[in-house]
Amino acid sequence: MTKKELHGKALKLPKLPGVYLIQDKHGTIIYIGKAKNLFSRVGQYFRAGVPHDQKTERMIESASDFDTIVTGSEYEALVLECSQIKQHQPKYNILLKDDKGYSYIKVTRGDWPRITAELQKGEDEAEYIGPYLSSFAVKQMVQTVLDSFLLPRCTRRFPQDFGKARPCLYSHIGKCMAVCTGKIPQEDYAEAVENALQMVRNGQGEIVSLLQRRMEEAAENLEFERAALLRNQIRAIKKVNAGQTVVKEGEKNQDVIAFANSPKAVCAAILRFREGALADKKEYLFYEAESIDIVREQFLAQYYLDEGEEIPKSIAVDAPLPGQDLLQRLLSEQKGAKVRLYTPERGDNKRLIEMAYVNAMERLAQESGRTSREEKILDELAGLLGLPVPPTVIESYDISNWGEGTSVCGMVVFENGKPKKAGYRRFKINSVEGTDDYASMAEALLRRAAEYDAGAKGQFGVRPDLILLDGGLGQVGAGAKSLADTGLGDVPVYGMVKDDRHRTRAIVSADGKQIELALHRSIFSFVTRIQDEVHRFAIDYQRRRAKGKTFASTLTQIKGVGPETAKTLMRQFKTMKAIAAAEQAQLAAVKGVNKNAAKAVWEHYHKGETPARQETPGKLEQGQ
Repeated sequence: MTKKELHGKALKLPKLPGVYLIQDKHGTIIYIGKAKNLFSRVGQYFRAGVPHDQKTERMIESASDFDTIVTGSEYEALVLECSQIKQHQPKYNILLKDDKGYSYIKVTRGDWPRITAELQKGEDEAEYIGPYLSSFAVKQMVQTVLDSFLLPRCTRRFPQDFGKARPCLYSHIGKCMAVCTGKIPQEDYAEAVENALQMVRNGQGEIVSLLQRRMEEAAENLEFERAALLRNQIRAIKKVNAGQTVVKEGEKNQDVIAFANSPKAVCAAILRFREGALADKKEYLFYEAESIDIVREQFLAQYYLDEGEEIPKSIAVDAPLPGQDLLQRLLSEQKGAKVRLYTPERGDNKRLIEMAYVNAMERLAQESGRTSREEKILDELAGLLGLPVPPTVIESYDISNWGEGTSVCGMVVFENGKPKKAGYRRFKINSVEGTDDYASMAEALLRRAAEYDAGAKGQFGVRPDLILLDGGLGQVGAGAKSLADTGLGDVPVYGMVKDDRHRTRAIVSADGKQIELALHRSIFSFVTRIQDEVHRFAIDYQRRRAKGKTFASTLTQIKGVGPETAKTLMRQFKTMKAIAAAEQAQLAAVKGVNKNAAKAVWEHYHKGETPARQETPGKLEQGQ
């Protein structure tokens, strides 16, 4: 079918809830979705003039037919959608593919075995415990047993390197028994490794009680060094357990999920807490995703309804979901007990959401290969604003006025995430009478765009990737309108909105959409830095102009000195102190200052004195 025919078919659908299955020319299902109203939801795909993102456009271009299944309720549509996606795995739905593979715990052979985390089995004689699905869990377990039993993690060889160098930092901070000194008996080391492997295989369970009994036996047998080593291991286990308890209050068994996006992908990061400790971390990447909101909506149902995936009692997610009550009900029925699905607003769980978000951003940074601090911030900003690429050049503008009706605008430039002071510019607002920040912003941006259109050199010849205005919707609307018919008309323009404490709270677009920055700490700090810098720059310019005006008005009180003469003198000498110290001849030598005005100024500051005689070059020559 053509797109027009598909739209005609959609117009015949009922206005009822259900599931729709879009097929390609081979009859293969390429997309499955649910709808509260099949008529409106399916129709929008094929209606002419409706904008879509690239991925959806490709799906629509591949579509040749569709089928629908009407359900009794929106909840039934959700259940059916999940089962159908799981069954057919359509190419345009998000598919849960964790690409990390299996991980193992490796135990080397010999008298002094080592325990390490490995991503794959090696072809050697070592023992490999696993496989485990989560590399994070393997790394955490290995770190835990090394810390608990004070086992070495250095590259020194035993016994070859005994006594060849001082113990490393881990020994000094109490995380290693310092085997490298050669003072630890081989049988004590072997026992520590055995206990560590027991913890790996059986969990912590009774290990502390077992070590306690062995310590008491060693003390009774007067084996004080061995007893001290066991005591230190018991203390280390308890310390590690205390350090792993992240959730101090509230639900002890829960999943915390946050989503982050870059121009190329969306990442879902899941932190799994069990008994108050971080037990596992999972990450899923979705390339060419429609939007972060669509991924969030589709992800949770598929993830938890997959076979074998544990549904905890509590699931914290970074933003509310459409139909969240329906999903909560579905998860509760699947688990057989009540499940709480919510978005935390404050406290420990809000902090854990931020932790999950940071993990998602770090994974995106690793995938893109852009791992410097500035690169990660720009990637995150691009994802947040929906920019196709990270913004290399950011220009920011702020209006400042002194209350007497004149205004100025400061422009600062950030390039690759850092200030580019050579690109800073100032504007004296000329066409606006009185105090009107909106009109002043419009004038400044229009003049900046005119310079670009005229082929200016320097910063005005550079096309910015993003423009940030100090202010809200009014400034953004005025600024965007002034740029509309210029060469900068397609540059994204956003406003930086402050809270009651004058801190950047949100970014607002020209269509009024506000993006809160509370969750995005790195962007919050970056945008706040830009806003503070442009505000400082604009205020500094306004104060210097106001100061110059004040000094110029002082000069106009001198009889014979007009406003233009006063401004000319201020431009030449910069300060009133320099004017007062100048000789009459120096004042008169300034272009635009006549001899009478120069005399009047000099006499004002040198009452009762005689001016220095001005020698001419000709007279000097005669005196030689």
